[in-house]
Amino acid sequence: MDIHQNWEKALKNTEIIRSRIKELMTFSDTQVPYVLLSASSINLGDTVVRKGNVNVSKPAILLPPNIPKFYGFEFDKEGVFNENTLTNFLMVRGITMPSMKYNNQVYSVDIFEDNLGKAVSSYQDELQRKEDVQTGLLVGPEDCWQFSLLVYICTQVAKNTESDMRRLLEKYHNEESS
Repeated sequence: MDIHQNWEKALKNTEIIRSRIKELMTFSDTQVPYVLLSASSINLGDTVVRKGNVNVSKPAILLPPNIPKFYGFEFDKEGVFNENTLTNFLMVRGITMPSMKYNNQVYSVDIFEDNLGKAVSSYQDELQRKEDVQTGLLVGPEDCWQFSLLVYICTQVAKNTESDMRRLLEKYHNEESS
């Protein structure tokens, strides 16, 4: 299978059972622990269990150095949008994604001696009992599990976009008033 086929297969077959609840850090690296379950292609009826951590380097979106501020334009009088809406609109067009530095460390690959459905239930129960809000639980094909993991990490980064924007704006406004 080529890279495009693997990506398509992972997109089609990856299921995020339990997403990380805790947000990624905006201004520093974040450890993202996960449990990735795959139906075994060797021991039919069993499940491959990969546990690991992905170190996501500064997942915050990056803004251009000169964030525009508009004075005297009276956008509020137009009634359609205010200055903050316009600023956000313009900033979005200057946003780039993170540095793309993701370091995956699989610390165990085990076999759960039962089917995928029972493995999902077992790990969901375990994470719930431990009240673990950091570890994600996902299911993906065994032969392209790396892409399933990337899909999961991308959803975590995307989920943070709004809070990252808020934190970046707060930091900017605090620096401006200092």
